[in-house]
Amino acid sequence: MNTKERIEQLAKTLSDANYRYYVLDDPQMPDFEYDRLLRELEDLEKQNPQWILPDSPTQRVGGEALSKFEKYTHAVPLMSLQDVFSPEELKEFLEKVKASFPDAEFSVEPKVDGLSVALEYENGEFVCGATRGDGVTGEDVTENLKTIRSIPMRLVGAPERLIVRGEVFMPKDSFEALNQRQELEGKALFANPRNAAAGSLRQLDSKITAKRGLDILIFNVQLASGTEFENHEASLEYLRQLHFKVIPNQILSDVGEIIDRVMAINEEREVLTCDIDGAVIKVNDLSVRKTLGSTAKNPRWAVAYKYPPEIKPTVVEDIVVQVGRTGVLTPKAVVRPVRLAGTTVTNATLHNQDFISNRDIRIGDTVLIRKAGEIIPEILEVDFQKRPYDSQPYQLPAVCPVCGAVTVKDDEGAFLRCTGAECPAQLSRNIAHFVSRDAMDIEGLGASIVDALIEKGYIKSPADIYYLTLEQMKSLWQKGEIAANKLLSAIEDSKDRDVSRLIYALGIRQVGVKTGKVLAQQFGSLDALADASLEELMEIGDIGTVTAQNIKDWFSQEQSHHMLERLRLAGVNFESKRVLSDARFSGMTFVLTGALTKFTRDEATEKIELFAGKAAGSVSKKTTYVVVGENAGSKERKARELGIPILSEDEFLKMIE
Repeated sequence: MNTKERIEQLAKTLSDANYRYYVLDDPQMPDFEYDRLLRELEDLEKQNPQWILPDSPTQRVGGEALSKFEKYTHAVPLMSLQDVFSPEELKEFLEKVKASFPDAEFSVEPKVDGLSVALEYENGEFVCGATRGDGVTGEDVTENLKTIRSIPMRLVGAPERLIVRGEVFMPKDSFEALNQRQELEGKALFANPRNAAAGSLRQLDSKITAKRGLDILIFNVQLASGTEFENHEASLEYLRQLHFKVIPNQILSDVGEIIDRVMAINEEREVLTCDIDGAVIKVNDLSVRKTLGSTAKNPRWAVAYKYPPEIKPTVVEDIVVQVGRTGVLTPKAVVRPVRLAGTTVTNATLHNQDFISNRDIRIGDTVLIRKAGEIIPEILEVDFQKRPYDSQPYQLPAVCPVCGAVTVKDDEGAFLRCTGAECPAQLSRNIAHFVSRDAMDIEGLGASIVDALIEKGYIKSPADIYYLTLEQMKSLWQKGEIAANKLLSAIEDSKDRDVSRLIYALGIRQVGVKTGKVLAQQFGSLDALADASLEELMEIGDIGTVTAQNIKDWFSQEQSHHMLERLRLAGVNFESKRVLSDARFSGMTFVLTGALTKFTRDEATEKIELFAGKAAGSVSKKTTYVVVGENAGSKERKARELGIPILSEDEFLKMIE
């Protein structure tokens, strides 16, 4: 077997494994074997890019970021459905159809709460995908859709042209994982899976979309050249045979059975992998659909039954405060158990102090609570007539309930935040940040190992990393001496990092990688930075008033003093090693793009900054030079459009020699 044949064989084997895993939910290939074959395919494609197949599993990881989404005109409009909100309205619709077609059957399907899209195939190859938009014109999100592993890239036995419609959604487990990552990174949490799916599908950088774990359920054939179907059920079966992941449905005729099934779907929603907001009821026979026709907005042969959010009374038995991994204090109402949307609710979110004060929520209050799309139910209002006479207004604590450090309002003033550098509630996130690549860059100290070290009580502060012993590290593995020594060696090596990395690693709010470099260059050492006055900090060009105050506040905390002293005693470098070679790039901005072969992006960025220049991630009119490697893509095109000088790697090397 030659290399080209091996690439084709690997692509097919891995695509089949994807189908069984993501569509049939019946994995046959062990994860280790899948990863091994994928690595082999990646290596072969890297050596032989001319043989990369467009439907190769390696092409699902995302490509070059776009500057915008192009408009897409749907060949067949993606119509919306008329909503009904009660069993009576649903019965009226069914009986109206039955009056003309007594034997009419209906397909009853869950209504997935996601984003409707059209997928277009030519000769079996996925060529385009677009959002619904206004039903006539949407946005081309092809590259992002390619990252959804349940979407087949190539169909066997498909017609010359096929367009199908489906609903992109974020599974509940993917949503929970995404919000955990958002919390760890100090970013805003998504309110519900639909918002998360919408934001993920419309990312200009498809690499971000690829990490979000989106999925899709196909529910309609929009166009199939040369192929006819008698009914909707036959078209769904056809889609299943083409290896699409198809919406589950039931074909029913009796009006009472249809209404019962719609109510049953509502009861089942908690066990589904995706969020739903209703049920879809549509005529099965396609000739009947044609006779019934459509209005200007909606088909007359289908409706969407929307489940109303349940609202029930309960009592606030307590208010507890949780400290998140980013230090934000989140109040939560502990309520008398009440059944909502198929689950027993015992907690309700209170968001922040403003939310509590505006609604005047107190312990002992009788409140109305609902669960409408949010993960944690929300209190709507207080029944003041039932308020206990001795109730008191609730105020969030002035100190962290976990570590006792002072709490401060965040930059936007909506939340209180713990300021403790060694707060146990923030420990996992703080250490993950401390050891990350742009910070102390301790290779091998991943999240699972960090959590294990915390659980065993070996580390209670980022500084404790430098006091770990061989025996402690060996306890994490059955045969762990080699791995333990390797990790301890990486920890030891990190002590010698430039102080700019340490400044960033401390996790001071609004002090990023670039700010850490500026501060290191300006003050020369961590001690000098700690002693700097507010005025001295504000004199630095890239440091604003808020950032300067954040720096002063961090260094004034008792927990910060303790951690820094532990780092000093461990031998961690507090001095700057970044000395400007000269200022030849002063005032210049460079953008690096494409596959660089003679240096890494980090190495090039380091050189640019040592010559007083700046490295940026995107091309603009302020860009001085664009350094291009292989397959440079859109950034090189934009540079040419703007008339910005383009440098090869050799030309760039001559500039820094």
